[in-house]
Amino acid sequence: MAAPEPQPELPPEGEPWPTAHDAEPLATHPDTAGEHLVLRVLHASPHETVGTLRQRLAAGVQVDSAEAVYLLDDRRHLLGLVPMSRLLRARPEQILADIATAPVPAVRIGADQEHVASLAIQHGLTSMPVVDRRGHFAGVVPPLALLEVLRREHVEDLHRFAGIGPEESGRAREAIEAPPIRRARDRLPWLLVGLVGSMLATFIVAGFEAALEARVAIAFFVPGIVYLADAVGTQSEAIAVRGLSLSRLPLARLLAGELRTGLLIGITLALLVLGPIWWWFGDADLAVAVAVALLAASTCATTIGFALPWLLARSGRDPAFGSGPIATIIQDMLSLLIYFWTVKALLF
Repeated sequence: MAAPEPQPELPPEGEPWPTAHDAEPLATHPDTAGEHLVLRVLHASPHETVGTLRQRLAAGVQVDSAEAVYLLDDRRHLLGLVPMSRLLRARPEQILADIATAPVPAVRIGADQEHVASLAIQHGLTSMPVVDRRGHFAGVVPPLALLEVLRREHVEDLHRFAGIGPEESGRAREAIEAPPIRRARDRLPWLLVGLVGSMLATFIVAGFEAALEARVAIAFFVPGIVYLADAVGTQSEAIAVRGLSLSRLPLARLLAGELRTGLLIGITLALLVLGPIWWWFGDADLAVAVAVALLAASTCATTIGFALPWLLARSGRDPAFGSGPIATIIQDMLSLLIYFWTVKALLF
C-alpha cells in the first residue's frame, strides 16, 4: 500500500522527513556522499520568522548537524540556508528568506566523496547538502565527515606518491612490525623499476662518452640538471594529481597554464645559473649550454608531470598512480638526454 502524499506543512524542526511515495530510498555506497549522510538537520520554511524559529529551537530538538538551518519548500526542494551565526545575530521579526544564502550547491547521494569535500571548500560550506536524483533534500554531509574524507584522500595520495598500492596502504599500521622479508617484499617492486631506470640512465651517459672526454666539465652539471628538473616535475605532478580530478576547466587550458608556469620557472633558473657558471669556469659557451639545457629540461619535466597523471585518468585509474617512481625515472632519463643533446649541439 502506497504511503500518503506529503503534506504542505514542514515537519517539526530537527525531525527527519516522513516517508512518502515519491521519496527515493537512500542507498549508501562506499566513498560517496551517501556513506556520510546524516538525516536529522535543522530545516524550516523560507517564510518563517527568525523569532518563531528560535522559539522552536528553544523547545529542544535532536539533530546530527546544527551548523545551519536549511530552507525547504513543501516538496523538500532546497531553497537556501541560514548559517547559525547569522541566525543568532538576526532580529526576531526578520524573515528567514531575507537573511538566507541562496542558491546553495548540493550534491547527489552517489557523488564521489572527494568531489563533495572539494565543493564544500570552494563554496566555504561547513556541511554539504545532499539531494536525491529527483532533487529532494535528503540531508547533509557534516563537518567531521568532510574532514575525515580530506584526511583519507590525502593519506591515499601520499601513499601513491611513494609507490605504495592499495594493498600495502591497508597494511600501513602493521608494516613497522612486519618481518623483514615481508617489508622487503612490499618495497622491492618499485625499487626494481627504479633499478631498471638507473641502468638505462647509465647507458644514456655512456652514449656521450666522447663528449665527456673532450670536456670533462660537462659532467659536473649532470646532478644539478637532473635534480632541478625532477623537482619541477614533482611540483607539476602534485598539482595535476588532484587538479585533474576536481577542476572543471578544459584540459587545454590547464595544460597551457602549466606549460607557461614551467617555462617561467625554467627561464628563471637558467638566468640564475648563467652568471655563476660563466664566472667560475670562464667559459661563456658552457654557461649558455647549461642554461639552455636547464630551461628545456624544466619545461619538459612540467609536461611529463602533468601529462602522465592525465593519461592515467583517461584510462580510468586514479591519477595519483602517475606520480612517484615511474614519473621520476622518465623525467631523469629525459633530462639526461636533453642535457647531453644540448651540450653536444652548442659546444661541438
